[in-house]
Amino acid sequence: MKHKNILLLLAGAIVLIACNNNSKSKPEVKEETATPKLKEEDVSYFQDNTNLKGYLVYDSSTDKKRPAVLVVHEWWGMTDYPKMRARKLAELGYVAMAVDMYGNGTTANNPDDAQKMAMPFYQDPKMAKNRLEIFIHALKQYSEVDTSNIAAIGYCFGGGILLNTVRLGEDLKAVVSFHGSLVGTPANKNLLKTKILVCHGADDKFVLQPEVEKFKRQMDSIGADYTFKQYAGATHAFTNPAATALGQKFSIPIAYNAAADSASWNDMKEFFGRIFK
Repeated sequence: MKHKNILLLLAGAIVLIACNNNSKSKPEVKEETATPKLKEEDVSYFQDNTNLKGYLVYDSSTDKKRPAVLVVHEWWGMTDYPKMRARKLAELGYVAMAVDMYGNGTTANNPDDAQKMAMPFYQDPKMAKNRLEIFIHALKQYSEVDTSNIAAIGYCFGGGILLNTVRLGEDLKAVVSFHGSLVGTPANKNLLKTKILVCHGADDKFVLQPEVEKFKRQMDSIGADYTFKQYAGATHAFTNPAATALGQKFSIPIAYNAAADSASWNDMKEFFGRIFK
């Protein structure tokens, strides 16, 4: 019994010492990441008599040069939505500029007006290219911008406009089209040098599967550097939280899809991560 008691006392002492040692151990310190200090600026550039408005945003807590990304709006025009996307890009470390392709800050509040404003840019892709180049040139004037790494993302109208523009030879490092039209300007291997990511809703009623297949054939025929992502259950405008209400209001087949929105944004981040090495 004495031996057992001694063993019990020793075990208890060991446990007590271990507990005391644990209590004196240093608490785990988690590394803190710097919170971006976003600087926002409304800018204006003129083409003939048209005031082209832009919304510039970037992290001002660093003066390091970084890639820049243009954000081209849906056919509704320069609403708060592309500005929100620009802020998210700035939080990722890019200089971002949401651009007003229509000019004078014009926006549409119904599909008929939106179509009227968008159609001239589809009919004359060179006009869209010339307008986009004004914003590209403006971005290059900022000391924070790495001028060798300029890309663009576009939504619906904006996605289609970007694909048209780079097929005409626009010098962008990369473009991402979110639920945009796919077929427009011809595919020309001597002109298209830009890397492309297409984020497409599998249930898009505006951009149907025959257009998807035609786009892929055109890109493959010239050996284009492109990635095509398709999201199950996603319709047109799947990234815009306001799309469901707009679809119901105007009886058009658009709706927000949170899963596809998140997946496509992550696909964009991974794409840019590879491009901007």
